[in-house]
Amino acid sequence: MAKDQGRETIVIGHKNPDTDSICSAICYANLKKKTTGQEYIPGRAGKVSEETQFVLDYFGVEAPRLIKNVKTEVKDIEIRETRGVNRNISLKMAWNLMQYANVVTLPAVGPGNVLEGLITVGDITRTYMNIYDNAILSKAKTQYSNIVQTLDGELIVGLEEAYFEQGKVLVAAANPDIIEATIEPHDLVIIGNRYESQLCAIEMEADCIIITGGVKVSLTICKLAQERGCTVIATPYDTFMTARLINQSMPISYFMKTENLITFNETDYIDDIRDVMASRRFRDFPILDEDGKYKGMISRRNLLGAHGKQIILVDHNEKSQAVDGLENAEIMEIIDHHKLGTVETITPVFFRNQPLGCTGTIIYQMYQEKGVEIDRATAGLLCSAIISDTLLFRSPTCTETDREAALALAKIAGIEMETYAGEMFAAGSNLKKKTDDEIFYQDFKRFSAGKVSYGVSQVSSMNKEELTELKERLMPYLLRAYDGLGLDMVFVMLTNILTETTELLCVGNGAEKLIYKAYHQDDIEPKDKMSGVVELPGVVSRKKQLVPAIIIACEG
Repeated sequence: MAKDQGRETIVIGHKNPDTDSICSAICYANLKKKTTGQEYIPGRAGKVSEETQFVLDYFGVEAPRLIKNVKTEVKDIEIRETRGVNRNISLKMAWNLMQYANVVTLPAVGPGNVLEGLITVGDITRTYMNIYDNAILSKAKTQYSNIVQTLDGELIVGLEEAYFEQGKVLVAAANPDIIEATIEPHDLVIIGNRYESQLCAIEMEADCIIITGGVKVSLTICKLAQERGCTVIATPYDTFMTARLINQSMPISYFMKTENLITFNETDYIDDIRDVMASRRFRDFPILDEDGKYKGMISRRNLLGAHGKQIILVDHNEKSQAVDGLENAEIMEIIDHHKLGTVETITPVFFRNQPLGCTGTIIYQMYQEKGVEIDRATAGLLCSAIISDTLLFRSPTCTETDREAALALAKIAGIEMETYAGEMFAAGSNLKKKTDDEIFYQDFKRFSAGKVSYGVSQVSSMNKEELTELKERLMPYLLRAYDGLGLDMVFVMLTNILTETTELLCVGNGAEKLIYKAYHQDDIEPKDKMSGVVELPGVVSRKKQLVPAIIIACEG
């Protein structure tokens, strides 16, 4: 599937992920990386169950990244990488950088790329239109290096790193007597090719003299300036141009905005920042990374071309089961083995749906079709997914294709399937340390049939006593939790893998009656029923046995 260069694609299963959902995400992301050379990231939309954690630990694989939602974040749009500048650069340099980069805002950053302020084109143009007194250069603490650079000058005497931070700016255009009465200590004096005026300025303790017109500065003036600590700068510009340009040497720090900066983090959601951007007059907004350091700039225009996160769904195609924010994402592919659900896409996508017992089987086929070698860890994960989803081939969803795939994968993984499956199921059914809430939600899915909304949780175990104890715990919990779920009915499947039987806990108006109707047991008298619990011999599959029966009963 075509993919934008440089953008990652998240491969993710359903909420409350089971072993198939997690393992398929990991293995399919790996397959896509190998066949495309691009970035595919496995994700999970919920907590890893004990069974799945056993599988991951057994084969030395890390759990996928937890992804709580896939809403479009700032980092999903184009962030303009406008380079941060030093707060001491001149207004002229800032202007030139803006023209070169075709931007209207420059960020000033300090050590460690920490944002210190923003300077805009508007800030710079206002320095020309506003009227300042002749001490503005020293008030702004202008560095001599800025003056040299702005005037295309040459430092004859003094240090570029020093600052002009006292006195005023004067143009020495009058005769020496008037100049002598005007100049005060620490002033900066702009002078033409007048030896007497230059000498006078130095003797009157000016901190700096700028000699215009590109004339050569005499050795006597240089020597005297050196003795008196006066900086001497020569510029090729005439006096008029020098006086006009010199204010451009002031540092941007004096004019830039440093307080109440409106910044966004790269993990902020587009929906959350859109209104903030619209309500401000600024054109550009700085973006900070997770460490609070400057990363780049965005504008309102960037939001117009925002792309959602690229997503591949595995092991489901129901919107109600998908990670939050799916409506903002760009679905690239769907790989699934369930009935067709409610996920909608804007454009056609690659959709592979096969009537098999496990998504892992489909992905195994895709490895073979692509000619990609399956390593031990990948084989182990895919085999574990098939074992889990088919209850070691006991589920009616299991096909001969699933069985053949599992046997081939077990050989590559180097496991004895019966022994390994027993350990895996035992790890998953160790529920004593879990809360009722954790047990209920570890494998819970939402569904709808007509106007009826319902949820089904499933717990599978090889231990009959554990399931009996669990029934006593979960029935009171279910009655309490029902009100907060916002569903018409809620069911819990307590499935005994060995006896291939399910005890179904039912809560909701007409829930128990619906199940009896679904399994054609309407003739059983209420007195023969245990309130809220229905025994379903031979029923072990939520996908193929319970959910279809409920749908038919609702429609009937």
